[in-house]
Formats: sequence, C-alpha cells, structure tokens
Amino acid sequence: MTRDLIIRNAEVGSRSGQDVRIVDGRISEIGPRIASPGATEELDALGGALIPGLIDHHIHLMATAARADSLPLDEAADAADLAVRLKAYASHKPPGSWIRAVAYHEPIAGLLDRQALDALTPEHPTRVQHRSGALWILNSRALAIATRSEAPDCVERDTNGVLTGRIWRGDAWLRETLGAHAPRLAPLGAALARSGVTGVTDATVTTTPEALEVLARAHAQGELPQRLHLMSGGPLKSGAAWTIGPVKIVPDDRDLPALDEVTDCIAQARSWGRPVAVHCVTAAELALTLAAFLAVGALPGDRIEHGGVIPAAAIETILGLGLTVVTQPGFVFERGDRYRAEVDPAEQGDLYRCASLLEAGVPLAGSSDAPYAPTDPWLAMRAATKRRTRSDFVLGKSERIDAWAALRLYLGSAENPGGPARRLARGAPADLALLKVPLMDALDTLASDLVAATLIGGHLVHEPT
Repeated sequence: MTRDLIIRNAEVGSRSGQDVRIVDGRISEIGPRIASPGATEELDALGGALIPGLIDHHIHLMATAARADSLPLDEAADAADLAVRLKAYASHKPPGSWIRAVAYHEPIAGLLDRQALDALTPEHPTRVQHRSGALWILNSRALAIATRSEAPDCVERDTNGVLTGRIWRGDAWLRETLGAHAPRLAPLGAALARSGVTGVTDATVTTTPEALEVLARAHAQGELPQRLHLMSGGPLKSGAAWTIGPVKIVPDDRDLPALDEVTDCIAQARSWGRPVAVHCVTAAELALTLAAFLAVGALPGDRIEHGGVIPAAAIETILGLGLTVVTQPGFVFERGDRYRAEVDPAEQGDLYRCASLLEAGVPLAGSSDAPYAPTDPWLAMRAATKRRTRSDFVLGKSERIDAWAALRLYLGSAENPGGPARRLARGAPADLALLKVPLMDALDTLASDLVAATLIGGHLVHEPT
C-alpha cells in the first residue's frame, strides 16, 4: 500500500522553504511548494532543518536496556557511599532475589571481591559489573549459584585456588549459567528516537541466536524501530530485520593474546566474508592490533573500536592501513576527571582523539558505547567540540572539532562509518531527523531537545508534541 507524506517548509541543506515528499519509505521529491494529492499526509517543519537520521556506530543494545533494571554505581563517592547505596537497594528486594549493579570503578572502594560484597548484601545473590564491561564481581550467594558445575578459566582464583568472585570477560558463560531474561527494549528505542537516532550498530561480541531473536522481535513490533547493523564474535546469519556487521575481536589488556591468535581471528573473519572491528581502549591493545593488521593486511570495513589511547606515532600507521576509528567523545565528559587522576599527564593528549585523526585523513565515526556512556549523541557532539570534563576542565584542547564535524561523526552509513555523510536525495531511505530550528542554530547548542520528529522508513517514530 502506497504511503505518501509531505514535510512542508523545511530547511534542506542550505535551502529554506523546501518540501520533501516521501513515498513508500523513500524520498521521492524535494523542492518548494510540492503539489499535494488529496489523501496525502502533511507535516509542517516550521522552518526547522531536516537532516539524515543519526547512527550510533557502537552500542550494546541488550546491556543498555538491562541497565534500566540495575543499580548504577558510577556516582558513588567512596566505600561508605557504596555501602549505603547497595544496602538501600537491597532493602526494597525480598531476601534471595537478585541484585544487579553496574558502572563500578576502583576509585570508589578498590577492586571488589566476593567477601566485600558479602558484607554489603549477605541475603541477596549480587553481581556488580565494572564500568569497563570486562569484569563482573559476584558475592558468595551468586557465586554458589553460578559455579554449581566446574568453573571455567574466566572465573578468577587466588593463589590458593579459592574463587575470588571476579569473572573476567565471562558474559557468555554467566548468561548461559544464570539464564537470561530479555530486557524491555521499547524504552531504549523511544529514547534513541527522541535523539534523532535512526540506526545503530550493536557491537556485542557475544551476540547469540537468542539475542538475535529478541532484537528481531522488538524491531518487528516497533519497540526498537532503529535499523540494526550487528557485530558478533562468531558466525552470524542474515535476516530481514538486520544487516551483518564486522566480526568483533576483543584483545584484553589484562591478558593480551599472542599475535598469531589475533591474526587467526582476522583470517576466520575473512573466511566468512566479513571485516573486523577490534576493541582498542589501551595503547597495548592498539599496538597489538596494528601489528596484526601489518602482518595480514587490512580490508575496507576494518575498524578500530574506541581508540581510547592513540599515540601520535600510531596515526600514520592507522591511515596507511586504511582503518576506520569508531570512537566515543562522550567519555571525555563522562570520565574525563577520572582520566586526569588515573592517566599519565604525558598520555592525556592521546585520549579519544578527534581533530588529529580527521586532520590526518583517518575516517572517524562517533558512537555512545552505551551502557557505558549515555545514548544521547548530542551530548557526545558537545564533548567533541568542547573537550570539557564534568568539572569543566579542558582535556585535550587540541583535539576539539567544530560542531559540523561533530555532527558528521553520526552521518556516515552503518556499512561505512566515517565515510561520506548521508544526504537527503531522491531515492534515499526516509530515515530523517527534523529539528526545531535551522541547522546553524542547532549547531550552536547541539542539544537533543531540538529534535522535533524522527522518521524511519518514512514512519514517524518520534512525533512533534
């Protein structure tokens, strides 16, 4: 059935007073005063800019949705505050019910273990996720449930062979052992739509057939309307609800794999006909990754995820290999004050680079890495332009970029992040964000509340109020 929509009086590119006709999910006409058949729906843009919908090029959908049912710990001030928060949360749950907490980091109360959690939540099986996503800490009740059978290598033991409660990179095992309950994805889909996000790349290495089913069902039911581009650590079947992204490789700085292990992973991805996306938060992870690509070669679509620390000397190598960097400028705001305390001052200029990569010609794309940072892309754009921490300290002033460059980080296609910005053109999918003001005014503030409406495939998924 043909669906016809005309958006009236929009700014398109640098032209004001433009109409845009959408037929069956695609742009069919752009120009002033487009004639309207009698049954055509119309939306008045009131002079606001109409731009391509934004794409979050690195997000963890299931984990972000699950965070809504978890206790966030990132703002806990110290060990005493941590105790207050966990005990208060436990007091509202019946004994024996699970407690799930997230975003813990060591400056609060050191590296937690099961005994530390036992003292805080003795009547509840409890698991706490480190803010990096690499570590879960379980108390004794939770550990007893998880380790009814033999514990795998990801379950840490002390020098006496006693389980510490720390689970390193063990998400898949925990999910299988404890059982997974699909989180509600509708609130996340709505929040992304309110920010003008029309597409996402899920960067979860442990994507399973079960997770695919949950995401596909949520997409089909309109709960998660965004277009889905999915990574995985293993084979991934194609489907009508998603496109297939790179193979995710996660070398862990805590126990870096040998070079040939990484090159073998790249070779496996090549046999599946897929590029690779390598997790690189630390300088050591980046060095290993670049050595692997130098050994086997890089192909279009290969990516460095995060680029948390990129020494200046590595930029030329990244450019020469033709790699794309998918980064998270929002971390400068969210975690910048911690970086100031924890990162060598000589290396702070290497954190989450933007300007130097763009100036060198390295393709660069933006993302949230949610749930480890907020999903709001406009917050990340502001961080890219200001480089200010929560305490208003400027971290890496030379890495500032202008507002248009910050917006472009989210305008590349899912298949080519950091590539040419998508544009409104005849035949293009009608994945659009309508702003309340002209583009130059929006670039002055870079605020998500300036998104008036969001369309995916010509359907309004966030409507003007």
